[in-house]
Amino acid sequence: MANELATQLIEQLQAAGVRRIYGIVGDSLNPLVDAVRKTGGSNNGGIDWIHVRHEEAAAFAAGAEAQLTGELAVCAGSCGPGNLHLMNGLYDANRSGAPVLAIASHIPSKQIGSGFFQETHPDRIFEECSVYSELISTSDQAPRVLHNAIQHAVGLRGVAVVTLPGDVASLPATAPSPMARPLRHATLVPDPESVRDLAAAINGADKVAIFAGAGVQGAHDEVVALAGKIKAPIGHSLRGKDFIQYQNPFDIGMTGLLGYGAAAEGIAGADLLILLGTDFPYDQFLPGTRTAQVDRAPERLGRRTDVDLAVHGDVLPTIEALLSLVEEKKDSRFLDAILKKHDRLMNKAVGAYTRKADKLVPIHPEYAASLLDEIAAEDAIFTADTGMCNVWSARYINPLGTRRLIGSYLHGSMANALPQAIGVQSAYPGRQVISISGDGGLSMLLGELITAATHKLPIKVVVFNNSTLGMVKLEMLVDGLQDFGVDVPDVNYAAVAAALGFHAVRVTDPAAIADAYRAAFAHDGPALVELITDPQALSIPPKIKGGQVLGFATALSKIVLNKGAGEVVSMARSNLRNIPRG
Repeated sequence: MANELATQLIEQLQAAGVRRIYGIVGDSLNPLVDAVRKTGGSNNGGIDWIHVRHEEAAAFAAGAEAQLTGELAVCAGSCGPGNLHLMNGLYDANRSGAPVLAIASHIPSKQIGSGFFQETHPDRIFEECSVYSELISTSDQAPRVLHNAIQHAVGLRGVAVVTLPGDVASLPATAPSPMARPLRHATLVPDPESVRDLAAAINGADKVAIFAGAGVQGAHDEVVALAGKIKAPIGHSLRGKDFIQYQNPFDIGMTGLLGYGAAAEGIAGADLLILLGTDFPYDQFLPGTRTAQVDRAPERLGRRTDVDLAVHGDVLPTIEALLSLVEEKKDSRFLDAILKKHDRLMNKAVGAYTRKADKLVPIHPEYAASLLDEIAAEDAIFTADTGMCNVWSARYINPLGTRRLIGSYLHGSMANALPQAIGVQSAYPGRQVISISGDGGLSMLLGELITAATHKLPIKVVVFNNSTLGMVKLEMLVDGLQDFGVDVPDVNYAAVAAALGFHAVRVTDPAAIADAYRAAFAHDGPALVELITDPQALSIPPKIKGGQVLGFATALSKIVLNKGAGEVVSMARSNLRNIPRG
């Protein structure tokens, strides 16, 4: 058994398979960091300390690593402000179902409750963004608490927080460590009667549609086979895109504000809508049609929209059971019509900016995203900032079945892409990792460029710089508000990155984008491509409601009065071709 408690705890993490910890050192955390140092780093079979510039980035990096690997990832913060900075990234990780352990070091134990310098109560503060949060008070208690935290994080797919006073971490180890055992998640098989009820509903419906979320991971072929048998178009959420869009002849895109294609019409036009492994939160985009839902988490069943049939189970065994019970439908008119509509929308709306755009200045972001999809590696991993970057990545990056695309899809935080890329690149040093960053998000955690340079991570950062908060601007216009407070001064991010040792280039000519991508991707080290894009290019949702049109028109009239007609004309020219038509 280790002599010091901090060393014992680090040895427990090693036994659990942890190979790196993201964080910033600090006095109360120093005993633990020193124990990490003594392991010799991953090259010697130990643990690496990934020194970030902000603890929020540490949590985002750990969350991204955990999402992609499915294994435990760890971040840490010193007492008070240090571990409080973890919170935003931990909220994101917990909502994303990422098994993350956060070590929140604490003030000296004898000072707890006295209003001491930097005193907070992490074991209370982190309760809402975790599945487990506990304070270590003694060396006898410590190894069991850490074991429990690991089991909760991995077993419940969420965040576990261990609060550790610095003086306790320095105590002698006094209790043995529980044995580390790998956890293999069980398959949740649905109740047979529920499956039969769902099969009967499918057999009795003339028009069936499927809406798939991240819960279809591992069930791609079976879901596609079911859709082919019952002639059902398949829409998907953004988190489900990776797992169902590729090699899917029945794909009809996404619904929601970020959506594209015919998904909105497809799910609204069905007699029966089947929700598969999705907790899609925007109920205004879900129709009031008869609905069935399949999910392994019982609390998700019916919480977004009324559900007529609920099936508690994993998607894969549910679909496998359904395939033998449903009758093959002969009438494909509904499916054919929706697929035809989808093809028309993809070519006219989503594809509008990708045609003849190599000479349009400023750069149209859709064109840049389309080229990125073409040039990126077939197994590239993309991280996308919240906002317009989410739109362009959702609409133009094809998953191929070999790529991954993640973002802050359930928490919606700015500045997530770069720190997530740090976590992904650390876990997958041999794969191409691309951070699709907006200028707003990048500037918020700009210091993490230093992290990439320090650790020589070959991250490729593609910056869509429109000098505005584009998604917020759209939200204001749709609500009938004149855009205000969304524009920011032009910043040369390529020059900043170059000063830090990045290969960096600033692109203003669309004809130069492809060569800039290829040079950056070929560079053996961190690289940044800054694209100066059209600030007037806005996301047009696939289904526009009357209230949205009214709000947009009202806002445009205010812009005419306050900024002049030229501003509106410029916006119209940038977006006219992207308005979906029937």
